[in-house]
Amino acid sequence: MSPARATLVAGAVVSAGTLLLAGCSGTSGTSSTSPDSINYALPANFTPNWILPIGTAAHLNTNNISIANSLWEPLVAYDGSTGKIAWNKNGSVATAAAFAPDGKSVTLTLGDRRWSDGKPITSRDVEFWFNLIKANKEQWAGYNPGKAPDNWTSFKTVDDHHFTLTFDKAYNSAWMLANELSAINPLPQHAWDKTDASAAVSDADRTAAGAKRVWTYLNSAAKNISGYEKDALWKTISGPYAVTSFSTAGKVVLTANKKYDGGEKPDIATVNLLPFTTADAEKNALRSGSVDYGYIEATDLDQKDRFTAQGYTVKPWSGWAITYMPYNFNNPSMGAVFKQLYARQAVQRSIDQSSLAKVIFNGTAVPGYGPIPQAQSSDFLSPTQKGNPYPFSTAAAKSLLTGHGWTEQGGVMVCTDPGAGASQCGDGVAKGTRFQMQVLSQSGSTVTDNMMSAIQSSLEKTGIKFTIKTAPVNSVLSQTPPCTASQSICAWQLSFFGTAGSWYFNAFPTGDSLFQSKGGSNFGSYSNPEIDQLITASTTSNSAQAVRDYSAAVAKDLPVIWLPEPDYQISVVKNGLGGFSQDSLANFHPAQWKWNR
Repeated sequence: MSPARATLVAGAVVSAGTLLLAGCSGTSGTSSTSPDSINYALPANFTPNWILPIGTAAHLNTNNISIANSLWEPLVAYDGSTGKIAWNKNGSVATAAAFAPDGKSVTLTLGDRRWSDGKPITSRDVEFWFNLIKANKEQWAGYNPGKAPDNWTSFKTVDDHHFTLTFDKAYNSAWMLANELSAINPLPQHAWDKTDASAAVSDADRTAAGAKRVWTYLNSAAKNISGYEKDALWKTISGPYAVTSFSTAGKVVLTANKKYDGGEKPDIATVNLLPFTTADAEKNALRSGSVDYGYIEATDLDQKDRFTAQGYTVKPWSGWAITYMPYNFNNPSMGAVFKQLYARQAVQRSIDQSSLAKVIFNGTAVPGYGPIPQAQSSDFLSPTQKGNPYPFSTAAAKSLLTGHGWTEQGGVMVCTDPGAGASQCGDGVAKGTRFQMQVLSQSGSTVTDNMMSAIQSSLEKTGIKFTIKTAPVNSVLSQTPPCTASQSICAWQLSFFGTAGSWYFNAFPTGDSLFQSKGGSNFGSYSNPEIDQLITASTTSNSAQAVRDYSAAVAKDLPVIWLPEPDYQISVVKNGLGGFSQDSLANFHPAQWKWNR
């Protein structure tokens, strides 16, 4: 959901419903299989809605990031596209990063590259991005107080192809490279440094006030989705593809950038990114042969042979992710309840993750008990998280509540002993408060609907009323932002946007965006000073133990409701399409796709 490179994926594989004709216009029911084109199915009900390679809170999804990175290559492409999470130099503008021996600065070298209009890519283009982010950090989804750009104290241009970033202290260089430098996108300063469409290049971004005006102009232009095709802003690119069309319904057509001079030269001339409102619609397109690279749900694995008989290969796409429902700790009616650890423990102990993973996800998910991905082994996972500190037991969950001043009335727990004592409901929980909460969940997903229904039934046994409201995932994101109790938008209580995983990490799965106080994607406004210290330690220490300490503490403190971590998707790929690995960070990389000729 996306934010440094860590990304809000916000649910990808969804189903149920009817075929979206308008959203799939252009497929004509026929296969695109040819050396010159490919039809790629975007996650259902999750349409691209942003082109600017700077994420903001309402535009955090990997579709947007993948498209933007195809147009404007990142400084450091740190991803899993080569089969392991590492620096993919072929897809990067930088060719080298030399860290100072004291760990307090880094000098980066740019390749000899040019923008599509022939102008050279220089250190000035990186500084342009740097100044925009410095002046507008609160609006940047990747911002976490104390981290980039706060911890970058200076930008010094050495020459057109070298610059030095100085830090406020020593950092783990591997973390800095993978999680912060990978967030930088060189931008065409000569074409974008303006405050309106007709203005000449002003160099305004060298002042904070100027950078704010430029930011406003760029973001305003990026909101005009229907104008992407013609707006000259989006024509000056550095990546392997250009945008030919970008529909408000979600269909995007990319064409190979003939001026591209980087290391990932595109093999396929036209890439059609196709939107679907449901996975059933997408599945029908697969059956008709009009999708070359698509997906099925876990519930459809019994149909695998049908797709292989049609010339497809079925392969799971595993993700470096966690899945969760954030609490809104500032919700006026339930925030005080959510702030009680025992209450969060009762909720967590009511979630039967093993059964959800086995039955709802058909074995294509693993239980997740904390902030570190558990589908893949790593040195970051603590024994505490791995061992599940809150095993499923509705009886134990109910005891937690009755032991803290709650009494079951009409099947719902009610606070009958308010106060802050050890056996009372807790500070701020009023007498008569009913333990009832509502989730705003992404719509259109059979898997998600089934999981929410199972959770509802389980919580009911504990005496917790759980109601479910659904909306398209982009709407879920926009309706459940960080907020204060006095704001009308703060009526939300729980949010779910993770059918295919809620949050995809960088190589280092630190919690600065998610669980640090005022983190850029800390939707529920969770705050714990001890966790903040552990997050800081995880980014500065060279020892994996620092991340394990963080893993254990967050697993026990329950800032969110942990849920099973599914595969990103069960991919269905037309035979003959290859040349790539499925990126565990959930990006797609069309420049790597190749048809066997």
